[in-house]
Amino acid sequence: MKRVIQMADSNVYEMNKLTPKQVKRYVKIGLIILVTIILIIIALSSLFVVKEGEYKVVRQFGEVIRVESEPGIKVRVPLLHSITTLPNKKMVYDVMEREINTLDKKRMIIDNYAVWEIKNPGQMISNARTEINAESRMGEFIFSVIRSELGSMNYDEIINEEGSTRGDLNARVTSRVNELLDRDEYGIQVQDVRIKRTDLPDENEQSVFNRMISERESKAQEYLSQGEAAKKRIIATADREVKEMLSKANADAETIRADGEAEAANLYNNAFSKDEEFYQLYRTLESYKKTIDEETTIIIPQDSPYANLLMGYLD
Repeated sequence: MKRVIQMADSNVYEMNKLTPKQVKRYVKIGLIILVTIILIIIALSSLFVVKEGEYKVVRQFGEVIRVESEPGIKVRVPLLHSITTLPNKKMVYDVMEREINTLDKKRMIIDNYAVWEIKNPGQMISNARTEINAESRMGEFIFSVIRSELGSMNYDEIINEEGSTRGDLNARVTSRVNELLDRDEYGIQVQDVRIKRTDLPDENEQSVFNRMISERESKAQEYLSQGEAAKKRIIATADREVKEMLSKANADAETIRADGEAEAANLYNNAFSKDEEFYQLYRTLESYKKTIDEETTIIIPQDSPYANLLMGYLD
């Protein structure tokens, strides 16, 4: 303890030995160092960096004085200017799902999302203040427009793509939301609004599913009835065409057969008229085919021509 007191006394003694000129010199050096440090801090705080894909909004007492969007090092007035960073790219906002009523008083749960970007950072900061507030206002506009659009249609028109009258709903919603955002000068723009799904509340879901199943079964039965009727028409048409074809073929065959028989008779007559004896022989032989078989017994005179032919005796 005594040693510490002695050291302190020694230091006081040494300080007391400094002349006023030396003290003034040391104070001056200290002030220079302090001022240099302050200037360095001020110089560093007056610089800010703009990165790729972002805006830097410079404000003075809450008022936007300029917006920096080009990447690089920029200058501001420390303590006087504040900097707000905003994204300079397209963003996706998942709109909170909500319930709406259709024209026919059906309740539906709508879930959608929006692709948006900041077009005027100054307007967005001045009117929306923050990115979260801007998204909140955009979400309210989207829900309001979708509720208005779907509220003018029946439930079946919304879920039935074939019979839907809604047209390009997403394009209409996007256009109307942008009109509202421009009106209030929020400085943001919606690129696209998409409905991810449309569901029913749990208490209504089963009844609607049952009705949809009934409608599909009714539609299937209608298709089956139409197919059966078409099948019967095709079969009847085919049967009628077959009968007509067979009738025409039989008529043609009878005509051809009659013409053939007539021509054959004509040929026979011409041939038989040239040799009557041969014709008689031919007729006799033809009669043998009809009158003689394995069990036939013929009794004829021995000197009859018929017997001579059978015995092989010729005149």
